[in-house]
Amino acid sequence: MQQPNGIPPQSTPTSAATVTATTRLSTSRTLPLQTHDLGTFDDLVDLVSGGGVVVLSGAGLSTESGIPDYRGPDGTRRVEPMTYGEFAGSSEARRRYWARSYIGWQRFNAAEPNDGHRVVTDLQRAGYVGPIITQNVDGLHQASGATDVVELHGSLERAVCLTCGEYATRIGLHERMTEANPGFRERFAEAAKAVGSQWGEQVRPDGDIVLADALVASFHAPRCLVCGNDTVKPDVVFFGESVPKSVVERCFSLVDGAGAVLVLGSSLSVMSGYRFVRRAHQRDVPVAIVTRSATRGDAEATLRLHAPLGPTLTELRDALGH
Repeated sequence: MQQPNGIPPQSTPTSAATVTATTRLSTSRTLPLQTHDLGTFDDLVDLVSGGGVVVLSGAGLSTESGIPDYRGPDGTRRVEPMTYGEFAGSSEARRRYWARSYIGWQRFNAAEPNDGHRVVTDLQRAGYVGPIITQNVDGLHQASGATDVVELHGSLERAVCLTCGEYATRIGLHERMTEANPGFRERFAEAAKAVGSQWGEQVRPDGDIVLADALVASFHAPRCLVCGNDTVKPDVVFFGESVPKSVVERCFSLVDGAGAVLVLGSSLSVMSGYRFVRRAHQRDVPVAIVTRSATRGDAEATLRLHAPLGPTLTELRDALGH
């Protein structure tokens, strides 16, 4: 059954393979600013040296690659991303999303793995780290050479039509949008001069960026090449959307079999990631959290270090002799 605009209702799965687990969180959650370490760096070395580590990574791991995260130190969102309901609700919302994403994705796509990504890959190759569960949609773990990566929230490398299910590459979609919107980047650059660096600072972890309404109104959003509808969506889990149940169950299985769970750069404010820390705690699997800000999972942590990821992970690799 479809809605009038051709988009399947989010809550109605079309088959057993597409049954989903809802993951929603209010935007008002805050975390304490006062933070304290639990354990030491040497304890982290000991934990990882035992092997069997499942990494759970968040947006904080990619900030050193120039991709800002959504949240401040207290866990509250700096910006409000478009929700699934908004995107699915109107052609105008989809035009706004794609106009902003068209500009922001160029900087997003140019990002390269940083020291944190590279160390995780090195530790995986050395046998200390096993599967990687990432909440990020940037593909930087894979770009650094990591394998066995579960993309909890999907990937910006793909797009999918919500009406007919056809997939497209993000690069191909970008080329089509460029052809359909001649001179759009130049008009953006002109408008950006008036506000300076403010525009660049508002790029989001999904490649989105703030744009003036007048620019958005002139943008031609992409249409599906198969069914012709404008219901093309990046193949990522929007806020308020759902993570496929099969992905959630796979991650639970990985956590159940882990020697330890190592959380890197996530505030765990959203249940989609936090539930794996809760699962590990329930199953007596040690949990180590390394990130600068407080996290929702601090109470369940076996080890907690408030530290920058790049230098800390590099030191960890050196301590392990790799």
